Amino acid sequence: MSSWLLHPPELSDRDLAIIVGLVYEKSGITLHAGKRALVSARLQKRLRQIGAGSFRDYVKWVQADGDEMTAMIDAITTNHTAFFREPQHFEVLTEVVLPPLLKRGGAAPILGWSSACSTGEEPYTMAMAILERFGEQVGRYVRLLASDLSTQAVRRARAGLYKPEKVSDLPRHLLTKYFQKGSGKAADLWQAGPALAQMIEFRVSNLLGPAPAGPPFDFIFCRNAMIYFDVPVQQRVIEGLEARLAPGGYLFTSHSESLNSVRHGLSWVAPAVYRRGLR
Repeated sequence: MSSWLLHPPELSDRDLAIIVGLVYEKSGITLHAGKRALVSARLQKRLRQIGAGSFRDYVKWVQADGDEMTAMIDAITTNHTAFFREPQHFEVLTEVVLPPLLKRGGAAPILGWSSACSTGEEPYTMAMAILERFGEQVGRYVRLLASDLSTQAVRRARAGLYKPEKVSDLPRHLLTKYFQKGSGKAADLWQAGPALAQMIEFRVSNLLGPAPAGPPFDFIFCRNAMIYFDVPVQQRVIEGLEARLAPGGYLFTSHSESLNSVRHGLSWVAPAVYRRGLR
């Protein structure tokens, strides 16, 4: 039996404190004391992969290597998501947000941003909801940016491959219409089809960093991300998101999140839905 299994490296208070500080500095994620077992378990896998003999050695490695910093945050961050999670939001998107935008005409596309897209279920749901409500031709006028801090999550989202259990809650007609069975080694998986994929651009992006360049967004989804931030980081994130909204644009948060603790100029529209003023 491997000595790693018999005597796994121990995560000291000092090394945990350094890791917590690095994660907070780079991602804004607050790791409280209850996350010690999670941090230890997930990073032990990284130690094995790179051959580090202790957490002390690993911390030194992370501090000197930006790529390993990214890998560490990838390992620690949680990417729990699902298709049509909090489904009321997609009703607001298709029934309230989009109809006036489609009526305005013009050459400029309608722009949306899934700013914490995880493994892609949210932006693919956005695309499905839009195509189902307005038809395939609308897919040419709506462009979705999907981004996440985790390079691993974005890689999986871009591939669009999902195990049967991940798509089991999708209505059968949506699954067969918008997904196709994988091939080769992915034959047992379902893959997002071209009608969805052509609407979405996937990109690695940090909510604490510069917002994506380009025209402002007509709607932004930032759901189940701010629960990992303390109030100062929430303030920074909301300021950045608000600044990237077009006049009259909509911000969707999670029902488990509140903007009561931060300053903003958005108006409440519906549960966990806010709107920027028209001026």
